[in-house]
Amino acid sequence: MTAAAPGSRRTTVRRTVSRVAAPAAAKGANAPRVAKGANALRRPTAAAHPYKMKELCELTGLPRQVIHFYIQQGLVPGGVKTGRNMAYYGPQHVERLQLVRQLQHERFLPLKAIKALLDGQEESFTSSQRVMLLGVKERLEHTLVREEGREPGAQTIAIDDLLARTGVPREDLDRAVELGFVATREIGGREVMAADQSWLLEVWGELRAAGVSRELGFVVDDLAIYEEAIGTLFTHEVMLVASRVQNLPPERVATLLERALPLVHTLLIRYHAMRVRQFFQTLR
Repeated sequence: MTAAAPGSRRTTVRRTVSRVAAPAAAKGANAPRVAKGANALRRPTAAAHPYKMKELCELTGLPRQVIHFYIQQGLVPGGVKTGRNMAYYGPQHVERLQLVRQLQHERFLPLKAIKALLDGQEESFTSSQRVMLLGVKERLEHTLVREEGREPGAQTIAIDDLLARTGVPREDLDRAVELGFVATREIGGREVMAADQSWLLEVWGELRAAGVSRELGFVVDDLAIYEEAIGTLFTHEVMLVASRVQNLPPERVATLLERALPLVHTLLIRYHAMRVRQFFQTLR
């Protein structure tokens, strides 16, 4: 297995915080300096950032090296620096660290997927859109957000059993984890995966059985074109829908999504089938 972060077992959602220039008054010797780079925080005040790293570790239950790793990966914003080796953190850091850890360990999301989700959510929505979407989420909690009434990642499946059933080679699973397509972890000495992620290996195993073989040059990396295409499509889709329904009450939006999403899924399948058909029809 590959390690997702230092100090943690193997584990494999978007906040991009803009660079903040320190105000002119902050040029004094005793004024706090803002951490440079894309992860810098806004308005570095002592009241807003009361925690040292040791206190941040105690509040989150995470070792120092894991927190530093998350900051380096852009999953958590940097702290407010008051010296070369001293920085202060605020409640927003505690909340973000707890969210990342929950998504990684309880819902088995790869760090790549967590960062993409976090970055997109923070960049994309106005405050009114976010309030509306949170209301929609609450109303869809037991349908779209959860599967069959269970929290995502609540049920797990043993990796050995999954590989035996699907016929997927171990090296393919390891590569899928490395690429961030899926995530695994150890529970009670067994390597497991969230049951609601197992479909990817199941489909990959069927593709292998259908002749999409390594001998022909097909590898797990080839799935990236689908992930990238769907990721781009979904980003545009969310922005479009949010702009259209932002003034509607959340309960109406939730009802709309429950009715429309199955039709959109059908639309995607038929569009792809149509493009394949048209390609061969026009081939000369």
